[in-house]
Amino acid sequence: MFFDMTYLYMVLPAVILAIWASARVKSTFKKYSRQLSASNISGAQAAQRVLYLNGLTNTRIERIAGNLTDHYDPKDNVIRLSSPVYDSTSTAAIGVACHEAGHALQYAQNYAPIKLRAAIIPATNIGSKLAIPLVIAGIILSYYAQSFITIAYIGIVFFAVCVVFQLVTLPVEFNASHRALLSIEGQGMLTSEELKGSRKVLSAAALTYVAALAVSLAQLLRLLLLVNGSRRN
Repeated sequence: MFFDMTYLYMVLPAVILAIWASARVKSTFKKYSRQLSASNISGAQAAQRVLYLNGLTNTRIERIAGNLTDHYDPKDNVIRLSSPVYDSTSTAAIGVACHEAGHALQYAQNYAPIKLRAAIIPATNIGSKLAIPLVIAGIILSYYAQSFITIAYIGIVFFAVCVVFQLVTLPVEFNASHRALLSIEGQGMLTSEELKGSRKVLSAAALTYVAALAVSLAQLLRLLLLVNGSRRN
């Protein structure tokens, strides 16, 4: 039921884009991990510098296992950096670390999109679990009584909330990267040539969020077509 021609020509191209974007960010990070900065500061030190110069002295920076698992946790007010970022003095590490510091600044300065994203996270968590089961149940039950198609549309609403989350994520991530690059350049952490490496890593990372939104939008449109088709039948 849920693998048909609509998946092949609507969703699959977006999935391929997402796979390519993921591979690209990994290869770009690997490439610029070999470009060491003349300033010889580590990712953790770079993030700390961004925080301190913006008055955020209570935000901790911790090491975390994995590769490209870096993130800012607003609940604990801690930036968690993977080992390839925490210790490295590469332009890639500095860019990623300062990007996460950018998220900390967003929360501290009440940046509206990140507040909106945080507000819809509970609904997104519920929607991600219930959307597809509700759509499937609604379509199946509609064969017995058309009124059950309402269940499928409720599932679509839940899925749409997830799409909104992906949409709001774009300005959040772009803004964090913008803050990172401004801080790196303004504080002289990297030369103008080295800054290009950080910019390319962050641009590649941003593309993964664009691809994720494309997948979600394509899937939402496909679900709408499936449900509308079941209603007509």
